[in-house]
Amino acid sequence: MIDLEIPGYGRLYLEHLLLDYNGTLALDGRLLPEAKERLGALAELLEIRVVTADTFGTVAGELEGTGVETVILTSSNHTAEKQKILEELGAEKTAAVGNGNNDRAMLERAALGIAVLGGEGCATATLQAAQLVVPSIAAALDLLLKPGRLTATLRR
Repeated sequence: MIDLEIPGYGRLYLEHLLLDYNGTLALDGRLLPEAKERLGALAELLEIRVVTADTFGTVAGELEGTGVETVILTSSNHTAEKQKILEELGAEKTAAVGNGNNDRAMLERAALGIAVLGGEGCATATLQAAQLVVPSIAAALDLLLKPGRLTATLRR
């Protein structure tokens, strides 16, 4: 759990982390090296779910040993499917991280939405829906591992 009072912003109480896989945690189906260790550390603080269509068929092997749960998306509407997972977790206590157009709704509705400008870039609508924009998945995960950074960025 992360429980943080941010001056002028309010209380941020997080129990869950919802992550997009391709383009956010991974590039071309391969987990970015800087993500694996950070996921393990975050799994001690938050319940982590990674959502993916598993386009490259690699997610199970790539996330092995990280302590996260993987949800394979099966519908033709990934935006709605990701949003449903967020609502089941409780949007008010979940941080969401993504980069794609189908991540926009989950970032917008989550207690904390973080857009990642990784190797695939970031959809403009998703960028606008996020509370924070970071240059990499490492920076996104470090915000949660070092919550003082969230206070420094979000305070008013």
